[in-house]
Amino acid sequence: MSKNPNKRTKPARRDEPMNGAMKFFLAGCVAELYLLLIRRFYVNADSDLQRITWYDSYLWVLVGVGAAVLVAGVVCAFLWRGNPKFRIGCLVIGAGFYISAVAGLVRWNMSFMTLLMVVVPVVMLLGILWSLYDRECALSLTILGVTLIALWVCRRALSSVVVGLYVKIAAIIYLALLVILLVQVARKKLDKLLPAKADPLPVYVACGLSLAAMVIVLFSSTAAYYVMWALAIIVFGLAVYYTVKQL
Repeated sequence: MSKNPNKRTKPARRDEPMNGAMKFFLAGCVAELYLLLIRRFYVNADSDLQRITWYDSYLWVLVGVGAAVLVAGVVCAFLWRGNPKFRIGCLVIGAGFYISAVAGLVRWNMSFMTLLMVVVPVVMLLGILWSLYDRECALSLTILGVTLIALWVCRRALSSVVVGLYVKIAAIIYLALLVILLVQVARKKLDKLLPAKADPLPVYVACGLSLAAMVIVLFSSTAAYYVMWALAIIVFGLAVYYTVKQL
């Protein structure tokens, strides 16, 4: 037995961020593979008969499997509350919800597949950011990433007769949430997300840019394309800056 077991904990602590990033990466790859399978055999089916078969049976089976996994996760989380295994139960709940929700959404409207194919890699990258980067960087990039997705949705659906009104309402709610976040950061009430020693300036900039971008798009959906490119360049520059800073 080692005379000083604490020496083993230091490398383990250094490896925790990388381990967390790898978990997000693997989970994102599995989630994207699930989407690709549904896209291949349902959205891009070889025949109408195959698509109808998936619509009538296979997608319902996936919804049921996901619901069963979710229930199993709830039971495990309840039994393991206060136990380190509680996180496993929560992960099972998330997996079950994802399996069921994706199948249900794609069955309801195939256009959701395009959105999900974008959202899953973005969530994976944000998870990696939260594991490896400083909190102010992770939070600001998360805000800008969510804003880019919101802009993409507005560009595609804001002029729609069917869902245009709902998209506009969702955009206004998102604007309100950004304002609330700004106020909370200014009052230093987000200690869990943003430690006291963290620099709030990147978060202020991210919220300000997001507010400006969303307001522009609400008044002119045609400007969304250019606003998205401008915001994407800012995100890239911020990511490069913090990557160099972390080295």
